[in-house]
Amino acid sequence: METGSPDDTGTAGATRAADRAGPADQPSPAGPAGSAGPAREEPVWTGLPPGLLRMRRLLLVVWLGLLTLAAGVLPALFLAPLWAALALLPLALLAWGWVMLGRNWRSWRYAERADDLLISRGVLWREETVVPYGRMQLVEVTSGPVERHFGLASVQLHTAAAATDATIPGLDPAEAERLRDRLTELGEARSAGL
Repeated sequence: METGSPDDTGTAGATRAADRAGPADQPSPAGPAGSAGPAREEPVWTGLPPGLLRMRRLLLVVWLGLLTLAAGVLPALFLAPLWAALALLPLALLAWGWVMLGRNWRSWRYAERADDLLISRGVLWREETVVPYGRMQLVEVTSGPVERHFGLASVQLHTAAAATDATIPGLDPAEAERLRDRLTELGEARSAGL
C-alpha cells in the first residue's frame, strides 16, 4: 500500500526513470527552447608539463644552494664556527620554496573555448584571464636558453588592451607552436567577422 499525498504520485517513478536515463535524455535546465540562452559547457583544462616544475626547482636549488654555502662557510671562516648556523636560514627557504613551486605549478592551467582562451593561475590569489580570440593582435612563442635545455617554450598573447595580455609558460615546443598557430587562425577569423 502506498502512502503520501496525492501530489507525490508519479514522482518516485519519474525520479527513478531520470536516474536511469543518460544526460542526453534529460531535459536541459534552461527549460523549453528559446526561454534562455544555450548553457555554456564546462571548459576542458590543460595543465602545464612537469618539465617546468623540474626547471624551476633546479634553479631554486642552484641559487639557494650557493647562498647556503656562502651563508655557512664564509662567516664560519672569518668570524667563528658558530656563525655557520646562518646556513639554516637559506635551507629553510629552500624547503619552503620547493613546496611553493609545486603548488604554483599545479595552479597553472589553460582551456581553449569556442570564442576565447582561459588562463587560470595562483595559489593564494587566484587569477583567471579570459582572452577573446578576436582581440588578439600577436601570439609569440619564446624560449630562453634554460627553457630550451629543458625542452620548454612559452606562449605570449598580446591584445589591444595591455591588461589582457597573457603568458602560458613551460609548454612543450610542439604544443606551443600548435597553440600559436591555432590562436592566430582563430584570431584572424574572429577579427575578420567584426
